[in-house]
Amino acid sequence: MNFIGENLFIGKLGHLLVIISWVASLIAAIAFFKASSRKQDAEKDSWLALARGSFLVQVLGIITVFGLIFYICQQHLYEYLYAYKHASKELEFRYLLACIWEGQEGSFLLWAIWHALIGVFFMARYKKQEWQAPVMTVISVAQFFLLMMLLGIYISDIKIGSSPFYLTRNELDAPIFNRPEYLEFIKDGMGLNVLLRNYWMVIHPPVLFLGFASTLIPYAFAYAGIRNRKFGEWVKPAIPWALFAACVLGVGIMMGGKWAYESLSFGGYWAWDPVENASLVPWLILVAGLHTMAVYQATGHSLRASYFFIILSLVFILYSTFLTRTGVLGDTSVHSFTEAGKAINLMIGSFVLAFTLPMLVMFVKHYKEIPAIHKEEESSSREFWMFIGSLVFFLTAMFIIAKTSVPVYNKVFGTSIAPPEDVEFSYNKVVVMVAIVVGLLTAIAQYMKYKHTPGKYLLKKIAFPTLVASLITGLLAIFYPITYYSKGAGFLGALYVALFASIYATVANAMYIWLVIKGNLKQAGASLTHAGFALMLTGMIISSGNKEVISSSLVNGITLPASGKDPMTKQTDNPLENLTLIRQVPTRMSNYEVTYLKDSAGHEKGRKFYKLQFDRKEKGSAGISESFVLQPDVYMMKDNNMSSNPDTKTYLNRDIFTYISYALKDKNVEDTSTFQVTEMHIGDTAFYGNGQFVLNKVVRNPRNQRFQYQEDDAALMADITFISRDSMRYHALPLVEVDSFGLHHVDDTVYAQNLFVRFTGISDDQKVRIGVRETDQMIDFVTVKAYVFPYIVLVWFGIILMAAGFIVSLIRRSGMRGWQGALLLAGVTIALLYMFLFAN
Repeated sequence: MNFIGENLFIGKLGHLLVIISWVASLIAAIAFFKASSRKQDAEKDSWLALARGSFLVQVLGIITVFGLIFYICQQHLYEYLYAYKHASKELEFRYLLACIWEGQEGSFLLWAIWHALIGVFFMARYKKQEWQAPVMTVISVAQFFLLMMLLGIYISDIKIGSSPFYLTRNELDAPIFNRPEYLEFIKDGMGLNVLLRNYWMVIHPPVLFLGFASTLIPYAFAYAGIRNRKFGEWVKPAIPWALFAACVLGVGIMMGGKWAYESLSFGGYWAWDPVENASLVPWLILVAGLHTMAVYQATGHSLRASYFFIILSLVFILYSTFLTRTGVLGDTSVHSFTEAGKAINLMIGSFVLAFTLPMLVMFVKHYKEIPAIHKEEESSSREFWMFIGSLVFFLTAMFIIAKTSVPVYNKVFGTSIAPPEDVEFSYNKVVVMVAIVVGLLTAIAQYMKYKHTPGKYLLKKIAFPTLVASLITGLLAIFYPITYYSKGAGFLGALYVALFASIYATVANAMYIWLVIKGNLKQAGASLTHAGFALMLTGMIISSGNKEVISSSLVNGITLPASGKDPMTKQTDNPLENLTLIRQVPTRMSNYEVTYLKDSAGHEKGRKFYKLQFDRKEKGSAGISESFVLQPDVYMMKDNNMSSNPDTKTYLNRDIFTYISYALKDKNVEDTSTFQVTEMHIGDTAFYGNGQFVLNKVVRNPRNQRFQYQEDDAALMADITFISRDSMRYHALPLVEVDSFGLHHVDDTVYAQNLFVRFTGISDDQKVRIGVRETDQMIDFVTVKAYVFPYIVLVWFGIILMAAGFIVSLIRRSGMRGWQGALLLAGVTIALLYMFLFAN
C-alpha cells in the first residue's frame, strides 16, 4: 500500500547513520585497544589513524542523527512514532528541543553526543601522549553500548535497541493505519509531558548528562593506569577531569533540586526521590575519590582507595541508568521511565556489567602491584582526616543506594519490603549526622598539615573561627530559633548541632582564604568549594527547619478541597492549611491581603494561570507597603487529575512559595454582579433574589469555631440566616474588623445559593449595613497553599560558590592560562547566577 504524505527518506537516512555510527564506534574501540598494546611507533600510529578516523565518523553520524530527530519533531512529521509521542504543534521552540531527550532514545543519544564531543576534545589535547589510546578505548566502548540502544534492528527474533525512526503505523495497532491517507486524521502529536514543560527541562538534562559523560574520563584514566602499569601516574592528568565531572554533575543534580522547588510537585527542593538519590550517590563517591587523589599527590597514601572510588563513581552512574530506565522504579519515582522491554533491559544490564566486572577484576588482580605506603597516617595529619571524610561520603552513598534499591530487591528476590511511613525522615535522621561530621571535618582539616600537625598550632588556628561560629549559632538560637518540632527534641538538637557545624565550616574556610593563604585565589579552590557546600547545608537546615505554612482556612472558614491528597506533594493534605480565595474578594494571609483577580489560559492545552495579587500591610499603617502578583498555574490532565506548578516571590531573606491546591474547571462567562447593600436593625428581614434573610444579632469580638478574638480587639460579626423559597435555611457570619492594618472585611459565602455576604459597616443612624452579591453562575474560587521558605537563597548561593571553587581548582590543576581561567570562571559564575537566581 502506498501511504499518502509520508516522508520516509529522513527515517531511512537516520536509521542508516545510527548503524554506521555503531559500527564505527566498534572499529574505533578495537583500533584504540590495539594501539594501546603496540610498542612500535609505526604500527601504533597506523592503528591510531584508523581509530581516530572511525571515531570522527561516529561523531558526525550521531550529530546528524540528532539533527534529523529535531527536524521530524519541528516539522511535525507524525508518520514517525517519536515525533507523534513527544512533539506537538503547541510546543514552543525550546520545548521542541527538550522533547528529544524526554524519550529513552533521545536521552541515550544526548549522552552519546557528550561522549563524542569529549572524545574529540581529548584527542586534540592528548594527541601525542600515551594516555590517548587507552582512554579513547573506554570512550569508544561506551559509545558502542549507547548506540546499540538506538539500533532498532532484529537478529532472528531478537530486537536490538529501539530506533527513534520507527514508523507510527508499524508500532501502533489501529484501523486508521489501514488507510493510505491516515496522516490526514492525525491532527497533532501527544506533545511533551505537561509536568516537563518548564525552563529547567531545557537545561537540566543536558547538564546532568554532561556530568554523567565526564565521569567516564577519570574511570578511563584509572583503566589506563592499570593497563599501562603506570599505577600512580594517571592521577595527575585525571584530577582536572574529576574536578570538572564533580562540578558539572553537582550543578546538574541541584538544577534538578531547583526545578523540583519551582515546579515538579515536591513542595521543596529535595524529596529523596529514588532517581534523585541514584544521581547523588556517584557524586558523593566521586568527591570521595577527589580527596583521596589529592592525598596521594601530596603524600603517596590512598592510591588504592582512589582507584576504588573512581571505579565505583562510574559504576553507580550506570546503575542509576539501570534504575531509571528499566521501569523497576516506576511506582516509586516521578522521574523513572516506564518498562522498556526485556531486550532493552538486558542491554542496559550488559552496559552496567561491561564497565563493572572487567574493571573490578583488573583492580583486584593488580591490587598488590598498586603502590601503597604501609605506614599508617598519623591521626594529627591532614591526610588522615581527609581519608576519614572520604570514607564518610562513601558510607553515606552506600546507605542511600541501599535504601533506594529496595524495589530492586523486591523484584529480584520476590520480597515485599515496604517503604517506611515517613520516607524523608528515614533519610534525614541519618544524613543530619553526616552533615555534622562533614561540617566539622571541613572546618578543621583545612588548617592541618600533611604528615603531622602540632596540637598547639591547630588550636591557635581554629580558635577564632570556632568562637565566631559559636557566636553566630548562639544568636540564631536566641533570635531566630529552629521551629522544626514535629520529630521531637532529639532531632531538633541534632539540627542545631548540624547548623553549628555548617556555619563553622563556612566561617573557617572563609577565614582560611584570607588569613592563611592571604586571599590568593589560585590556591583557594578547595576552600571555596568547602565554604559553598557548607553554605548550602546552612541554607537547607534553616529553610527546611523554619519552613512555615501561611495559608489557613480558619481565616474565612471555607475548608476546600475535600480530597485527601495534595496535588504538589501527593501526600495526605491538611485542609486547614489551604486558603480558599473567592474571586475579587480580598482575604487575609499572614501579613498579606490576597485577592484572586482572574484566570487565563496558557499557550498549551489544559494549562491555566491564576493571577493572585498580594498586598502587604505593615502594622500600624492603613496603607499598602508592597504589592506584587503571583501566577501559579495548573494543568488539567486527561484523567481529570490536576498538576500544579507554583509561583514564587523571592527576597534575600525568604521566598513566598504559592501553588494551587484546588481549582474549578473551565468557565468562560464573566461575572459582573455587584454587592447590593441593605441597612438593617437586629431582627429585620430583607430580601434577595431567591428568598429572604434575617439579621439575628451582631457579636462583638466573637469567639467561636471560626473566629478567636480577644476582649481588646475591634471586630463585629453579623449572624445572618438566609431562607430560600424552598424553605431551606443557611447560615452566614460575615465580619468587619479594625486592626493595626486598618479596616478589614471577612466575607462569607452561601454556596448553595451562590451568594457572597459582606458586613460593610455601621451607618450614621446605627443601622447594620449588609451587602449581598448574587450571581447566576457558580461562584468562582481557587484554593491555594502558601509557604515561607526562609533564607533559601543561601542554598543557591552555596551551589554557585561550590561550583566556582571546583572551577578554580580545575584552572590550577590543568595549568590553564590566566586569561583563559579568568574567562572560564567569570562565564560559569555569571551563568549560574542567572540560572539559579533570575531565570525561569
